[in-house]
This record gives sequence, C-alpha cells and structure tokens, in this order.
Amino acid sequence: MSDEAKAFFTRHEGLFAKVKTAAPNTVSAFGGMFAKIMGDGALSALQKEFVALGIGVAMHCEPCIRLHVKKCLEAGATREQIMEAASVAVMMAGGPAFTHLTMVVETLDALQNK
Repeated sequence: MSDEAKAFFTRHEGLFAKVKTAAPNTVSAFGGMFAKIMGDGALSALQKEFVALGIGVAMHCEPCIRLHVKKCLEAGATREQIMEAASVAVMMAGGPAFTHLTMVVETLDALQNK
C-alpha cells in the first residue's frame, strides 16, 4: 500500500473512533442515513458508489475519494470502471478535479497492492 494511502486509512480509522465517542448521535444518524441510501435500490450499491466517488473527485474531497474508491472495489468495481467514473467527474468539474485523479490511482494501487 502506498505510504500516503496507508497513512490516510490508518489516521482515518483512529480519528473516526474518537469521533464516535465525541459525537455519537451524529455518527449514528449519518450512519443510518448512509445505510438506507447506499444499499441496492433502483440503483445498485455499486452505481451509487460511482456517483459518490464522482462527487468526491468534483468536490476535491480527499477522504471521500479514498473511502469511495475502497467502497467501489468492495462492491465489485474494476479499476477501469473506477477510473471511468472519476473521469466523468473531471469532464463535469474540469482542471481541479483532473488533478485529483492521481489520488484515485494512488488509492487503487494501495488497495490492490500494486
């Protein structure tokens, strides 16, 4: 796993444990909403993860990009599908989103041990 991606997931896990203690109602409410919305429905869970990843890239949100790349992989996406979804975000959001494709690739490499 790349050092930056590995550090992100380690840091996020540790900090999120603190957030659960500091803001349990927020974590519970958001977690419940996430579970209800992100499961299979009219759109598959994978399709919803592609949307979430695209928004993360368009909004330049590092945690969103890294976490939704991981969730896309867990939902069965291929590397090619993830890159295509991220590329749609670049088409919609332009240059600032384009610069975040490196984070998508780095996270894929880290999670796929490349």
